[in-house]
Amino acid sequence: MGQASGLDKLKEECGVIGIYGDTEAANLAYLGLHALQHRGQEGAGIVSNQGGEFRSFRGLGLVNDVFRPQDLEGLVGNMAIGHVRYSTTGESSIRNVQPLSASYRYGKVAVAHNGNLVNAASLKDRLEERGSIFNTSSDTEAILHLIATSKQTTFVNRLVDALSQVRGAYSLVLLTEDALIAVRDPMGIRPLVMGECGDATIFASESCALDLLGGDYLREVHPGEMIIVDRTGRTSLHPFPAEERKACVFEHVYFSKPSSITFGEAVYTRRFDMGRALAREYPVDADWVFAVPDSGTAAALGYSTEAGIPFQQGLLRSHYVGRTFIEPSQKIRDFGVKLKLSPVRSLIKGQRVVVVDDSLVRGTTSKKIVRMLRQAGAAEIHMRICSPPIVASCFYGVDTPTREELIAHTKTPEEICAHMEADSLGYLSIDAMHATMGAPREAYCDACFTGRYPIAVEDHVDQDQLDLFSEPSEDTEARE
Repeated sequence: MGQASGLDKLKEECGVIGIYGDTEAANLAYLGLHALQHRGQEGAGIVSNQGGEFRSFRGLGLVNDVFRPQDLEGLVGNMAIGHVRYSTTGESSIRNVQPLSASYRYGKVAVAHNGNLVNAASLKDRLEERGSIFNTSSDTEAILHLIATSKQTTFVNRLVDALSQVRGAYSLVLLTEDALIAVRDPMGIRPLVMGECGDATIFASESCALDLLGGDYLREVHPGEMIIVDRTGRTSLHPFPAEERKACVFEHVYFSKPSSITFGEAVYTRRFDMGRALAREYPVDADWVFAVPDSGTAAALGYSTEAGIPFQQGLLRSHYVGRTFIEPSQKIRDFGVKLKLSPVRSLIKGQRVVVVDDSLVRGTTSKKIVRMLRQAGAAEIHMRICSPPIVASCFYGVDTPTREELIAHTKTPEEICAHMEADSLGYLSIDAMHATMGAPREAYCDACFTGRYPIAVEDHVDQDQLDLFSEPSEDTEARE
């Protein structure tokens, strides 16, 4: 079975949500996962807790496809955690779908994780030498084993002990038999926010989940902070040595929803300002500004505003494209992009157009967009990218092509422009990008643009970010 070509983007691995203090916790988690669906489309799961009894349901596919009403009816209790997992091109295993849960000598625990541990392989080797048996290829399972094998006497101390041994990015929500716990790595690489909805406390990867639930955004979970929610209320701890914040700048470039507040900043404003900065750096005479929808829209509006060139929807996106059951012959060129994007010929023919996108990864989609606009009669096509060239892989929770597959690693901007057959190409400079942010440059991780990694990645080679352990066989926990 073939699959329609996706727009050429980096893929965020996942999104998490946690609810405490509402008898409809699982239903709220389900709705929250809908709001976070853009962070992962491969699989989804929820674990609920009623009086120490855990119930779970996980499946492959989109949130709406995974859960039926009867599945949610079985997820009872006043606390729950949920997870959406990102989409890969290879075979998927239900065993890797989170939340992961386990019973051990001190009780039960479930965890949902956004991020990636750069020392997962060495942790796995050490744990297996002690007798641990791994059931998944997810680095998240290593956290469960470290909790279970800790010699500390309380769960919080066991969790601190476990996380003190890992290196990398993690935003976690965990269920114990009597509490919901949220924790973020000391550098705060991946986002995590806290809110309220009535009497319930909610943690989520993005504030858009709170918006859908009608909740109130309170604040970020701070880097290195652990928040425990139980019948006594909320308790905040900072059990890890303080480190300089290194928030993922790509959350503002692409991953987060424009309506979200991420790292304490409004995502839409950041993208709009990036577009304005790009117009100052790469002006051009043109008739229209188009966006590559939907992620390029805010930046395109910013470019249009600064440049004084009208914005138009020259490219329309179909929101109903999923898998295709045929691979068209070469006679149907660029079918994947054409399924997703439709040119408005009346706006394009004979016109000089600026096309604004958030990023350029392999360059394959951009080349097809340029070709499609040429076929629609565009007189000039000027590509503008609202981020710097991506030259390095990410190892902190993003599915990135190998370095050699990144077009900016092997070609200059001039060569990329020629490859795409555009009339001009302009990338936002890294200095201009950071100037649009609400925090100093040093507060962000920009390794994908610079190759400067805040955490050493010696355990990793260029490979699928989830292929850390050998892949287990399929299981059938969820319905087929």
